Amino acid sequence: MSIKIKNIAIIAHVDHGKTTLVDALLKQSGTFGEHEKVDERVMDSNDLEKERGITIFSKNASIHYEGYKINIVDTPGHADFGGEVQRILKMVDSVLLLVDAFEGVMPQTKYVLKQALEHGLRPIVVINKIDRPNSDPDGVVDSVFDLFVDLGANDLQLDFPVVYASAKNGFAKINIEDEDKDMKPLYDMILKHVEDPDGDENEPLQMLVTNTEYDEYVGKLGTGRIYNGKIKKNQEIILIKRDGELVNSKVSRIYGYDGLKKIEMDEAVAGDIITIAGIDKIDIGETVTDKENPRALPLIDIDEPTLAMTFLVNDSPFAGKDGKYVTSRNLLERLTKEVNHNVSMRLEMTDSPDAFIVKGRGELQLSILLENMRREGYEVAVSKPEVIYKEENGVKMEPVELAIIDVADEFVGVVIEKLGLRKGEMINMAQGSDGYTRLEFKVPSRGLIGFSNEFLTETRGTGILNHSFYEYEPYKGDVTGRRKGVLIALEPGTSIGYSLNNLQPRGILFIGPGVEVYEGMIVGEHSRENDLIVNVCKGKKLTNMRAAGSDDALKLAPPKEFTLELALEYIADDELVEITPNNIRLRKKYLNGNERKKYENSKNS
Repeated sequence: MSIKIKNIAIIAHVDHGKTTLVDALLKQSGTFGEHEKVDERVMDSNDLEKERGITIFSKNASIHYEGYKINIVDTPGHADFGGEVQRILKMVDSVLLLVDAFEGVMPQTKYVLKQALEHGLRPIVVINKIDRPNSDPDGVVDSVFDLFVDLGANDLQLDFPVVYASAKNGFAKINIEDEDKDMKPLYDMILKHVEDPDGDENEPLQMLVTNTEYDEYVGKLGTGRIYNGKIKKNQEIILIKRDGELVNSKVSRIYGYDGLKKIEMDEAVAGDIITIAGIDKIDIGETVTDKENPRALPLIDIDEPTLAMTFLVNDSPFAGKDGKYVTSRNLLERLTKEVNHNVSMRLEMTDSPDAFIVKGRGELQLSILLENMRREGYEVAVSKPEVIYKEENGVKMEPVELAIIDVADEFVGVVIEKLGLRKGEMINMAQGSDGYTRLEFKVPSRGLIGFSNEFLTETRGTGILNHSFYEYEPYKGDVTGRRKGVLIALEPGTSIGYSLNNLQPRGILFIGPGVEVYEGMIVGEHSRENDLIVNVCKGKKLTNMRAAGSDDALKLAPPKEFTLELALEYIADDELVEITPNNIRLRKKYLNGNERKKYENSKNS
């Protein structure tokens, strides 16, 4: 049973059309029936992925074209999900590098491409969205070549084939002057340039597990590529754990892919990407191998986490009002499940049974975990994200990010000034013809925590900021954090418009009238550097005297609303974000005013 296989991953920056391209390839290959209704962005299966338009989890699909089975893996475009990317590259023999013909090369493209080149893969470059006004496909090809050189590509990798495409309109072409037709030029390019998978189906079985999931009917599933040999349904195998332990197991089911559908198979051979069931102890990075001749494959190296956050049991007065899972046991079980599936995350215990440290690749990765948890019914409080330092040859090192910023020319000065205060170092500046300038900075990760809020305010919501992990560099010195204090609720109750109106000159409010508050909850930002305790529940004293003009309708400014990411960025070291299925609240770690004073005194002594 010998089948011809091509394994390929698609890598691109967020929103460059990766998932749309897979849609077009699937539709034109005849994968879907003529009358079958197909969702847009079919590869985005998770609700969060559909809402945000980003890929978080890698997914598999397969296309049959001219006697070949082409396995396609859609990978996350964001560096925070680098653990996913590094696993995927172990499964494939080439990558499609998708670049927007208008935006060009972006930071996340660099991160994922660097990984692909280090794995020795030879990319096919797809310049997408060539139908966009003001697009510059030829200029983008030149910038891609420069990027390959910067990333240390070898001569073979530098001689990359190029395809021009519009995934949305369903066509690809080798030369930009060719007539628009269909995706056939891209299929042909894949068959021509993607190497056939190595491996011998007559050798003993070796399969590397690169992903796991749970199915309530068949139990734990392991997905990976067969490097050698073949695997059959009900075959007895040995699972080699990360620590070298050998576990006897039996494969109960084998699934392949036809389009996006999982289909059950009796047998699979070297080169194919499959999912197997029946092995309860299976985990990422482990080898499924022959029972008579067990041989381990190299472990997957994953980049270390760069950011840590403390997850605490929600102990606010409103705890348990929204959520279904509120105890430390619930929290620990959920976080343990997450780190088992996500190899780029770490979980550490603390001295307190109600607090756990979660380490990840970035704010987005951690906020996606929190968003999923709140949708599942969990309540949790989290601390401000902190960067993870390390020491090399006695030198303190910190994570540095590459930030690419597109702003209107009038805001260039203020952005350079603000990033300068955060120890940012400008490495490039290019003025466009459309009134926008592109700035490139190297900034310490801690300098970017809390910057999004400030950036959006200073650029009046028009600037675009993209950043991804670059490397560890020597410590850059102190970075100033948030400069303004907060307004803290004095007592529990319901906020009243009269009180809020009196507080408006003191700063920016985060709540409107009729909102339940508790002592220690943050209800606004003070206009000065110190915190201010305020009473938002105090009504107007009623008398039988009326004064002209004093009873006019109150004019309250709309409160500032926080998304999860903005809330995590905003808080200071002595504050927490309380996250429940229905609410995101900001609060002080110590709710009682006297306890806060004790904490401040102990910190200053």
